[in-house]
This record gives sequence, C-alpha cells and structure tokens, in this order.
Amino acid sequence: MSQFKYTKKRKKGEHLGYRERDKLEMLIREDESKPKRKRRSQRQLAWLLKCSPATISRELKRGRVGPLYGKELEQYYSYSADVAQDHYEMQSTAKGKNLKIHKDHAFARHVSEQILVQKQSPDAIIMRLRREGNPFQTDVCTRTLYNYLYMGIIPGVALSDLPYAGLQTKGPYKRIRRALKGDGKSVEDRPSQANLREEGGHWEMDCIVSGKRKGKACLLVMTERKTREVIIRKLRTHTGQSVLSALNSIERSLGTNTFKERFKTITTDNGHEFLGWRAIETSCISGKKRTEQYFCHPYSSWERGSVENSNRLIRRFIPKGTDLSKVTSKTIRWIQEWMNDLPRRILNGMSAKIASGRPEAA
Repeated sequence: MSQFKYTKKRKKGEHLGYRERDKLEMLIREDESKPKRKRRSQRQLAWLLKCSPATISRELKRGRVGPLYGKELEQYYSYSADVAQDHYEMQSTAKGKNLKIHKDHAFARHVSEQILVQKQSPDAIIMRLRREGNPFQTDVCTRTLYNYLYMGIIPGVALSDLPYAGLQTKGPYKRIRRALKGDGKSVEDRPSQANLREEGGHWEMDCIVSGKRKGKACLLVMTERKTREVIIRKLRTHTGQSVLSALNSIERSLGTNTFKERFKTITTDNGHEFLGWRAIETSCISGKKRTEQYFCHPYSSWERGSVENSNRLIRRFIPKGTDLSKVTSKTIRWIQEWMNDLPRRILNGMSAKIASGRPEAA
C-alpha cells in the first residue's frame, strides 16, 4: 500500500486562518458531489493545505455541521468554515493567565474613585499603594492597571477620564534664541547646583491667567526644582506689583533669614510681571538682597519645565478659560496640598512633602 507524500511547509504551531478554512470547505463541497471512492482523504487535504493530517482531523471536528440530507434523504455531515472560525475565536478567549484583579471589587472601586474624584493618574495610584501599604488582594504594576483600563474592567472609568488620554505629542520644535527683556540675569548664569538639581532652594515661577474677558485675577505658581514642592498664590491682578506683594507676604511669614535660605534662586520667563527683578531680589524687611532672579530665553519654556508641569497639574482642576476671581482661596490651598502629596515617579514614588521634609508649603 503506497502512502501519499506529505511535505510540511507551514511553521510549527501555526494555526489555520479563515482563508484556509474557506479553502477546506470548498474542497469538501467538491468531494460531496463525487462518489465516495473518488473523494480526497484527510491526508490529501492536508497536503493541499500544507499542514498536518492531524490538523485536518481536528479542523473537521471543529467545523462539523449536520446532520444534512442528500437527494435520496441520505444523512451525512459536512464542514463549515464559519462554524469552525467562530469556535476557534471563542476558544481563543480562554488563552493566557487569569486576570490578577479577579473579583477584587474593592480594588476596582478604589481605582475608580482615585481617577474620577481625586484626579490621580494610574501611576500615582500604584506608587501610593506601594508606599503606604496595599490593603487589597490585587497587587499589580502600572502597566497592568493601564491594561485593565483599556479593557474596560474598572467600572465607570473611560479612557477620556485619564489625565492626559488622547493628547498628541507636539511635533519638532525649533528653538529660538532672542535677547532678554531689560537688564536681568540670564538662565545661562544660573549656578550649576540649580541646573543639576543637586540642592534645594532653587525655584521656577510662572503665572496662570484667566484668559480673555475672564477677569484680571491670576495664580502665581512656584515650583522647587529638586523636590517639586509647589506654592500657589492667588493674585488680584496680573502685574509686577501683585507678584512682589505675594513674595513679600511669604517673606514676612517665614522671616528674612529663612526666606533667603529657602529661596536661593528664582527662574522666570520674560513676562511683564517679572521684569522688576531688583524689587523681587530685595528684602521688604531688611532692604538687603534676599534671592537671585534669572530669566529664561524667550520662547524657551523647557528651561523652566518643572513649573510648566505644575501648571498642567493645576489645569486638571482649573481648566483654561476659568474665571480665577471666582476660585476660592480654600480651593487653591487644597490644590497645593494635593500636588505636594502627589507621588512622583522622578522621586521614586515619594511626594514633594516627603522629599522636602516639610509637612506644609509656605
């Protein structure tokens, strides 16, 4: 008895696709119209599809349909590519390990509350649980939690609820170097300790405005370069005098010596509210120098990226176009405490409050 020659050309472990199943159905339909002695064997079908005879045997069982009846009401069974494909896809859903979250509803509710109410990112949620202790059965990494969110496992949370979901990265930006306004010191002259974030006391400062026709109030935001500690003050007007008054108020509450030690340098942009650098550097109590102010190059926001990131965090609670005159001081204080208590990946999961060693900002 001669054996049909079989040459395997498919990759080991490669599954049949729908196109091959459709071809198999076509071959079987052709055989059904022939006498039994002229029909192809499973080994011949396997040779035509370049697969193993065992694969054909399993595939015929997977896509079996019937019983069907011929012209003389003869009962027989056939093969359907659609039935086989549906069965294959259904079986494929059971692949892989079970989800770690399983039926931990308490963990899912906690994640939902942190994202929707507390405006926390998935990474911040995981870092806080690992820092303070995880009371839940589920212990996952940030990547796994993102996968759960993409799968829709966390109730009530959509991808649009994530802090930066759907934001596209900006294209290449051409750096522009222009002369500084006035006669202030350039960021190029800033001490190396500030540039390398080797010591605390070096701050970046910026203003958040309400927008056109939304009042004159604004927020003064200060971010420490090393610990990312944040100080937010509400200003009545977007002027240099309001900025100076806010800094003088901080100096009076801390004292001249403490202010000088805590605010060694301040880096700002070239906004009109920061051009009075001599008054900003001079103590309102002793009349002596209390800090050093440095100006970034125009259109170079990356030179004070820490405060720009702080502004983006503030925008989670105060979107652009909000009338800041209607935002209460209590709300601003809460946002400041929220930011200083936020776990930071760059601080190895610590918050600015822990990194700076101060329970509260100025």
